[in-house]
Amino acid sequence: MNSEFYIVLSAIAAYLIGSFPTAVWYGMAYFGIDVREHGSGNSGATNTFRVLGKQAGIVVLCIDVLKGWTATQGAALLVYADLIYPQDLVLFKLIFGIAAVIGHIFPVYAGFKGGKGIATLLGMVLSVHIEAALLCLLVFVLVLLLSKYVSLGSMIAALVFPILLISPKYRPDEHSLVVIIFGFVIFLLVVITHQKNIVRLLHGEENKAKIRIRRK
Repeated sequence: MNSEFYIVLSAIAAYLIGSFPTAVWYGMAYFGIDVREHGSGNSGATNTFRVLGKQAGIVVLCIDVLKGWTATQGAALLVYADLIYPQDLVLFKLIFGIAAVIGHIFPVYAGFKGGKGIATLLGMVLSVHIEAALLCLLVFVLVLLLSKYVSLGSMIAALVFPILLISPKYRPDEHSLVVIIFGFVIFLLVVITHQKNIVRLLHGEENKAKIRIRRK
């Protein structure tokens, strides 16, 4: 079998990994609750925090991030098996990562009704460019603490990623232009999946996250 077969197979595997409906299965297994029937109706980490609580939300968040990272890292296995060239590693990481994010948004195991893909996207970006990903995570946390809006933090952090890559300091050596374009495409995808949130933000109706800071 030629390398193209394994590349296609790996992309399908990445989609299936991304499709793993963590919030739905975890909620049903431990709480008997389908999170899609409560809160925002999304099967993502944010709605899990809202419906099932902090502990469940953290579990779902970590697994969803791991989904994105694992699927994206599949490209490294292809390099190891001499199925793709090392210089093409970043390009195939993008392909497999996008497949995983699409899987999270449209999961085959859950009637193609998933979450918004932010946690899975974070896992992907951590694999593609860990420094830029950590800075974006910091931006998300700061925006969340200041505004209390998860959606606003997600969109701003998604925009910061491609902007960082334009800087020579964070620009990857291989496929720089492709990665930058990918970053802006991902930002547009995040905006599209947050259309309802944007409308609620403009009307002052968006739900704020309850952030409790323990004081001594």
